[in-house]
Amino acid sequence: MSISQCLLPKVGCFFFICTMITENSAIRQQVATELNLSTQQISAVEKLLSEGATVPFIARYRKEVTGSLDEVQIAAIRDRLEQLEELRKRKEFVLKSIEEQEKLTPELRKKIEGVVLLSEVEDLYLPYKPKRKTRATIAKEKGLEPLAMRLLEQEGFSVDKEAAQFISSEKGVASIDEALAGARDIIAETINEHAETRQEIRNVFKKTAVITAKVYPGKETEGQKYRDYFEWTEPLSQAPSHRILAIRRAEAEQILSLDISPDEEQANDRIQRRWVKSGNAAGNQVSMAAKDCFKRLMKPSLETEFRLESKERADVEAIRIFAENVRQLLMSAPMGQKRTLAIDPGFRTGCKVVCLDAQGKLIHFEAIYPHEPQRQTTQSGKTIQYLVEKFNMEAIAIGNGTAGRETEEFVKRIGLPASVPVVMVNESGASIYSASEVAREEFPDQDITVRGAVSIGRRLMDPMAELVKIDPKSIGVGQYQHDVDQKLLKSCLDDVVMRSVNGVGVEVNTASKQLLSYVSGLGPVLAQNIVDFRNQNGPFPSRSALKKVPRMGEKAFEQCAGFLRIRSAKNPLDASAVHPERYDLVNQMAKDLWCTPADLIANAEIRQKIDVKKYINGDVGLPTLKDIVAELARPGLDPRDKFEVFQYQDGIEKMSDLRPGMSLPGIVTNITAFGAFVDIGVHQDGLVHTSQLANRFVKDPNEIVKLGQKVTVRVVEVDAARKRISLSMKDETGIPTARKKQPEAETNIQDQLKKLQGKWK
Repeated sequence: MSISQCLLPKVGCFFFICTMITENSAIRQQVATELNLSTQQISAVEKLLSEGATVPFIARYRKEVTGSLDEVQIAAIRDRLEQLEELRKRKEFVLKSIEEQEKLTPELRKKIEGVVLLSEVEDLYLPYKPKRKTRATIAKEKGLEPLAMRLLEQEGFSVDKEAAQFISSEKGVASIDEALAGARDIIAETINEHAETRQEIRNVFKKTAVITAKVYPGKETEGQKYRDYFEWTEPLSQAPSHRILAIRRAEAEQILSLDISPDEEQANDRIQRRWVKSGNAAGNQVSMAAKDCFKRLMKPSLETEFRLESKERADVEAIRIFAENVRQLLMSAPMGQKRTLAIDPGFRTGCKVVCLDAQGKLIHFEAIYPHEPQRQTTQSGKTIQYLVEKFNMEAIAIGNGTAGRETEEFVKRIGLPASVPVVMVNESGASIYSASEVAREEFPDQDITVRGAVSIGRRLMDPMAELVKIDPKSIGVGQYQHDVDQKLLKSCLDDVVMRSVNGVGVEVNTASKQLLSYVSGLGPVLAQNIVDFRNQNGPFPSRSALKKVPRMGEKAFEQCAGFLRIRSAKNPLDASAVHPERYDLVNQMAKDLWCTPADLIANAEIRQKIDVKKYINGDVGLPTLKDIVAELARPGLDPRDKFEVFQYQDGIEKMSDLRPGMSLPGIVTNITAFGAFVDIGVHQDGLVHTSQLANRFVKDPNEIVKLGQKVTVRVVEVDAARKRISLSMKDETGIPTARKKQPEAETNIQDQLKKLQGKWK
């Protein structure tokens, strides 16, 4: 065997590796350009992710490596790299398919490798894509392709004489007209499969397409909720997410028909100008084929494409809004560990009452019947007083569903100590939880009403810890979340929940397995193992003790440790966000100042003496050192707002109590693209339309309000028949109720979702 033969496999491998490196470099450069970052940052994130690091871990503990990228930027890099990898795989498949047909030219390969959009790849592949029988393929089988090519040349010749040569009873061409019709079919398909032409008409669609909805005759009564769209037309590019999703839902319910059309005259003119080169007989045949191409082939194809594209765009916007709502709900202010009496209110079936200890453990339950028809008001009042005294209850939580306001009024009349606040709690999703496998596992011997009441009480104590047990789609926020791309929705919600949970931190000795499963590096299996180990061996005395948990390897420990808290640990750093990998560094800081880490935490004067620049080395830079010092000042600080008791307006309990012009307190319960819904305590949320949020134009309601925000609204209109309440937040000066300031890093989720819209599609 010659030396060259020995080297050939290695040389081939070398060229393959070089090609992959070149491709990956190009992908990194593209992502860097799109996200306005450096290729070094893209490479760093890619490497960390490939090593198993999570987005929260990278953002918090690898700032020097990434240049202090935040979670939104890191997730955007991850998602864009995944999209471009899918594009690369599709290109690879297309090239292989065309090559197998022996039709791949160097020029075509270069075109395919150079495009950056999936639609462009598909346009180039279209002429070579295996297809079922079409009018054009049938015409080709009849031998009419040479005639079609002759017509496309549009030279001066007798079209009829040329077509007559293709008449053949054997091939099924009976006349000149049949021959020309078949040739036009071939020309129409040729035009339709021409990449540049499709792109030109696609641009016409982008600029001029309108979406039109019409009600099906006889569906007017059945589709009343869609009556605004019975005769609806607007530019597709301007149609908002909620409108597109509403019309598509109505189409699926066979209430409305939906059409997307461009300026057809302009589209036809573009095709004619590109393909018709002469006014002779051959040119007339090409012109007829071009018109047929647009009407029969290109318009339906591109309409389908734009239906999908507009749906994807609507999905991304709806998911953005929904995910932001979920994030805000998860980050709602917790009341904290207080002994809580929780009531799941009801009329005929009574109110289920539970007593929870400060850790949320069920210690007592029973039912009371303060309302009609039983109306055991006195006895029920005595029961509540007895339970508050016996179990030393520190707060009362009442679900805001049926009989909620009536139960609140009843409890307030009992005469409980002023130190025991009565708080209305949004119970959306509590019934879903109470019937879930999670609830059955927690309370196998209790019925769903007890479980629901427990959920209401725990939601007051710590909204995040309880809400992670419920499917986010069932917690009463967002818009059209059941209509959007469920895979994309789940991916985004997982990111949001993980980001929120890790941003707050989790007390490992009290957390449920559901909450633990969202901690960086854990997941359901390790979360269950932690709970099982804790149940068998008692509370974890330190973070290092977590290494004894089955399947807790070094990598998993590295990823999760900084986000887990052990507030009773001997080492005070175990209760902070300082990662165990930096304990030696903190110990050195303390040693240099002749103190202990506990002294650094307790004494601000000592902390001020820390010279952070002294501790910079190859692994640790200023970003990490500043984080450590900030954490020593406020170890394990909960970033959520401080809890405040909210009170509805007394005497306003149902829609019939409302009058236009009334000024009422309320809580923002849902934010959509068209406005914010506010609970004013009448069992029906009112809508503050975007036009009523401020005296200026409001593009995104999140600019003005946040979920759970306490606001003052004015009643504009009450439509009892349709159960609609119109509200306004404008006051005499046009200045809306002040929104709460949110951490800037937590308001950027829309950036991540916009990246998911799919530039590659």
